[in-house]
Amino acid sequence: MSKSWQITVPGSTANLGPGFDSIGLSLSLYLNLTVTLQDKWEIIHLSSDLPKTFKIEDHLIFKIANETAARFNKQMPPCRIEMESELPFARGLGSSAAAIVAGIEVANLACNLNLSVQDKCNISSQFEGHPDNATASVLGGLTISAMDKAGIVDTIHITDLDASFVVFIPEVELKTSEARGVLPEVFERPYSVLASSNANMLAASLVAKDYVRIGRYMEKDLFHEPFRAQLIPQYFEIVKAAKENGAYGTALSGAGPTMISMIPNNIGVQFVRKMEELYPTHKIILTKADHTGVHVTEIPVTSK
Repeated sequence: MSKSWQITVPGSTANLGPGFDSIGLSLSLYLNLTVTLQDKWEIIHLSSDLPKTFKIEDHLIFKIANETAARFNKQMPPCRIEMESELPFARGLGSSAAAIVAGIEVANLACNLNLSVQDKCNISSQFEGHPDNATASVLGGLTISAMDKAGIVDTIHITDLDASFVVFIPEVELKTSEARGVLPEVFERPYSVLASSNANMLAASLVAKDYVRIGRYMEKDLFHEPFRAQLIPQYFEIVKAAKENGAYGTALSGAGPTMISMIPNNIGVQFVRKMEELYPTHKIILTKADHTGVHVTEIPVTSK
């Protein structure tokens, strides 16, 4: 009798300005998988944003599930996976990290690995190369993380942020490799000190839940946004308009091209309406932080 599970993984935003490769925030935008053990592999995309044609052996979830099983000397059994996604590809909303977390969970369930939460944070961050999006998708909420050379992740986990978030999704894609290509290899020491100070103040403000300061330091990044801004449609205009209409602060979502504003809960509807008027070529979504992280429900098998 085949086992089936529903796996839900939140998308995420990373950095929030100067929290480069370290700060992540899960969002209530989801990747959903229905996974069933069977005698051959099938992956079925049910959302229009997901690719219509692909080779299963090239699929990220297939590769991550098999690689995770192999780490524990297990043979990954074939599965039927039906996928739905609210996360557009290559837009800076953690679609790859969510897929990695999902792939690890597929292996965990199918191979009875009994992975701990720490295991999931470590493995997903190792696959991603940094812990920001991955830990947020595993844990939910906001995460401030570091990963050592051995691939062990240490995370401060913050929940119950009293704010809403608005994402500005342009029609263009931006691959992380392209966005990283414009970054300098070296910073002068005084510049680095100031950039690190701004990152420290952002982290401290997030822990203190000081929303005015959070917004201020979201907009004081020196590590990546000054260099990526040229790649982002209407970057400066969106930052300015969002602030004028009540946002605490606005930053790139990950490497972009999506941008994200943190706003007071009570202005959400009118804020979105105004931004839609100003930026009709962007898809603008009002969302909240997700506080559950990756979630699994076993689907009861009904006998016929």
